[in-house]
Amino acid sequence: MKALVFNGSPRMDHGNTALILTPFVEGMRECGAEVEVFYTSRLHINPCLGDFNCWFKSPGACHQQDDIQLLHPKLRGTDVWVFATPLYVWGVSGPMKNLMDRLVPLVEPAIRLRHGHCTHPLREDTPPAKVVLVSNCGFWEMDNFHPLLAQFEMFCRTVGFEFAGALLRPHGPLLGAMLEMGAAVHDVLDAAREAGRQLVQHGAISGDMLKTVSRELLPKSTYLEMANKEFEHELAMGTAAR
Repeated sequence: MKALVFNGSPRMDHGNTALILTPFVEGMRECGAEVEVFYTSRLHINPCLGDFNCWFKSPGACHQQDDIQLLHPKLRGTDVWVFATPLYVWGVSGPMKNLMDRLVPLVEPAIRLRHGHCTHPLREDTPPAKVVLVSNCGFWEMDNFHPLLAQFEMFCRTVGFEFAGALLRPHGPLLGAMLEMGAAVHDVLDAAREAGRQLVQHGAISGDMLKTVSRELLPKSTYLEMANKEFEHELAMGTAAR
């Protein structure tokens, strides 16, 4: 199995998104998957121009000369696409959105019905893949991920990919803090690693693993108290610095 992983966090391996993504990737590699990781903050990917040259003037190829030229051949030969992003205004980070918009050359302009729904068929040189979403947010509730989930589910539905699961971490900043304090939260990381193993071994991730990745770390009231104390501390430090 080959997998391409896109880490959309500006903090790359040092962000809250990486706390879940890193063990997930390790789990895939432990089971023999060939995994290549890209950081969107290091990629030069321009916004889509919306001119549809990739459909009509140069079918299947974007005329913009940037890092998308490197990625398209890799995406066409990969079994799993992993999109990892912090939740920004209930969606993906900006560089990740540029990457997603620039995937248009991989599909045909024709509109076909799939299960009664309008879709764009994949080009012959782009085989169907599995898609995994990894995300974290600072809010406590899981429903903050609903718009992001809907986007990826619709993306897979439109192009005929399989949405293989979402590793979601609400009140994500708390996980790193609790790890530093030695709190009993390693089961969350273990579940992310096992999810990677399951994806390679079975082609799917169990609901139990996904639930553990997303499990409640502290009651909402406790989290609010801790988060606001941290906010007040950072604000005081910033004021003092001025």
